[in-house]
Amino acid sequence: MDFFSHQDISGTQAEALARGLYTIARVDGVHEREASLIAQLYAESAGGAGTGLSELQRSADVDGAYLAATLPGKDLREMFVKTAWLLAYADGGVSDAERKKIAELCGPLGVDAAAQARLEGAVKDFLLAQLSGLSNTEAVAKVARKLGV
Repeated sequence: MDFFSHQDISGTQAEALARGLYTIARVDGVHEREASLIAQLYAESAGGAGTGLSELQRSADVDGAYLAATLPGKDLREMFVKTAWLLAYADGGVSDAERKKIAELCGPLGVDAAAQARLEGAVKDFLLAQLSGLSNTEAVAKVARKLGV
């Protein structure tokens, strides 16, 4: 099973996803890896069209109501939440501020605490699976501990 199921995403939805992720990244300072992840996601989902990363940087933060209005359906909303967790882990760990912002955005999306925990767990599993082929098991174990697995 794919980590992300195929979703048809409009340019407006791609921009909402990117703006939502940028809102999360801003809470503890946008790190280079976070900016790269947002730029890559936006370029791939928007087909290279639309707002660039520099315009996202200047855009206002979004709230959960905006995301709920722009991202219809459970699958698209859960894709946003999984991507939000990937973003939060991109700089090496989830800050309390990032965790709080993700929860705040999830409320209007209809993603409750149990679903948030399930999606975060799926992200941790995905991240660990990327390391499964490494022969340095000590390093893999260290990353697993850092993820709280």
